[in-house]
Amino acid sequence: MKQKMLIKVNMNTDKSRSKALKTVVGLYGVESAALQGNEKDQLEIVGEGVDSVVLTRLLRKYVGYADLISVGPVPEKKPAEVVAAMQATPEMPVWVYQYPTINQPYVYDVRDSTDSNCSIM
Repeated sequence: MKQKMLIKVNMNTDKSRSKALKTVVGLYGVESAALQGNEKDQLEIVGEGVDSVVLTRLLRKYVGYADLISVGPVPEKKPAEVVAAMQATPEMPVWVYQYPTINQPYVYDVRDSTDSNCSIM
């Protein structure tokens, strides 16, 4: 079951924000992570099989003070919303490039030493 976690982390600089996101995304089972809040001090993590307590401890260890605000299930989208979202996005063309699979032998140019004007060869 997918879970949505909201963790407040003491992040004052861009470096600490990127460090927090790297820490969160590196954990197994995390599907998405985003910054939220007016001051961008909250992390919203969505994942399956992620332990929220372990995640909070890791953030405390590598970034700074972290407080677990909420943990709950992810609301599932209704099929009508999914279909509407798919129709709203334009379909992108797919470019396919295939490498040539022809196995051509190498051709070497062999010169006679008598015909050459070069004195070294």
